Amino acid sequence: MNVSLFVPCYVDQLAPEVAWATLRVLERAGCRVHYDPAQTCCGQPFLNLGARREAKRLAERHLARFAEADAVVCPSASCVATVRRRYAELGAGGAPDAERQTQRTFELGEFLVRELGQTKLGARFPYRVALLQSCHGLRELGLGTPSEHGPGAAAEPSPADVLLAAVEGLELVSAVRPDECCGFGGAFSVTHPELSGRMGRARLRAFADAGADYVTSSDLSCLLHLDGIRRREGFGPRAIHLAEILANGAPAP
Repeated sequence: MNVSLFVPCYVDQLAPEVAWATLRVLERAGCRVHYDPAQTCCGQPFLNLGARREAKRLAERHLARFAEADAVVCPSASCVATVRRRYAELGAGGAPDAERQTQRTFELGEFLVRELGQTKLGARFPYRVALLQSCHGLRELGLGTPSEHGPGAAAEPSPADVLLAAVEGLELVSAVRPDECCGFGGAFSVTHPELSGRMGRARLRAFADAGADYVTSSDLSCLLHLDGIRRREGFGPRAIHLAEILANGAPAP
């Protein structure tokens, strides 16, 4: 399959190694990967702050850049949720196939498991790892079953759970309240820094109490938030993106 790699702006600027890891994972899964260096922000920060005109302008540009892709894959559940769930609300992409285009944008783990049927990628990571379920991935993309659905809800494992279970040497550990928000929330962490920090410390403490060496997620923004707290407070597991675990053992570019 021909895949276009959608790299979030914060990945590009703060952790480009996550983009490289995503590329290696997709190529290992048999994909031909194209990257357009002219891509920019998907518009999520503007949308979150109510700047809808600016968000729509970026959405229109995003749709134009990826118009010819068979599939668009991104290592960020929140950016994918913006494209799939918010662009239509903005009225972006007036072309008849705009909806079809947004629906072929996938989070990395979702694409590997649900579209390609790939779960074993030959990765090895001999550590105890806790999974931070991304709020956007869980509640907007359906990558798992939120706890608010109740104990009787059919709990389908998330694509990340499936992929991590197949990594050699990795022990997946579970923290209390496994789908509780880490407190980042984009603009929320700026407008409510004290509350955001308290939520992050509570989540990090829960992962530490579970004995995790690392915490992973499909959203780098959440991981950057937790890792910043870890470095300031001096406790808790290190952060690593899902793509980096799956690429472990793959040759570097």
